[in-house]
Amino acid sequence: MGIARAWLLGLAFWVTPAQAERVYQQPDAFVAEAFAGRAPAPTALWLTGALKAEVRAILDHDYPALRLRYWGEAGRSVWVLDEIGKESPITVGIVIENDRIAHMRVLVFRESRGWEIESPAFIRQYLGATLKPAQPSKAPQLDRSIDGISGATLSVRALSKLSRLALLLHRQTPYFKP
Repeated sequence: MGIARAWLLGLAFWVTPAQAERVYQQPDAFVAEAFAGRAPAPTALWLTGALKAEVRAILDHDYPALRLRYWGEAGRSVWVLDEIGKESPITVGIVIENDRIAHMRVLVFRESRGWEIESPAFIRQYLGATLKPAQPSKAPQLDRSIDGISGATLSVRALSKLSRLALLLHRQTPYFKP
């Protein structure tokens, strides 16, 4: 029994890291797909001043970078962003067009639970979403409610925060057309 238990314990440690990171699509492939295979050169958006404060209000913490890379062309911007679910970053690709979410995909999921947010049926809730008009001293909110997933509350929150963030950031680019 001792050898079998040790073998199972060893197997659990060996299998867990592979299960902890699910790569659904490489970020570069997502960006290329968003531009029909011909992605423009990336641009950097610096998080300073009032924008940094707005980002903090959405995320409840500072974004872990001073600048964010994005790709844009003809009223469309593409963002690859990370947010912690429960313990690990979730990488999400978001396409904003006409100030609305046109496409979204979980690219890399590193949590032990909550992977259901990757489902196309769940993601569809975000398509077409935009930000509500600004409320004084409140973080920007989506114009719709997002149904949660039992057991994936923190992953759903992370995805919703990144959606709001991408919409806010898009408004700082030359591709925003109000």
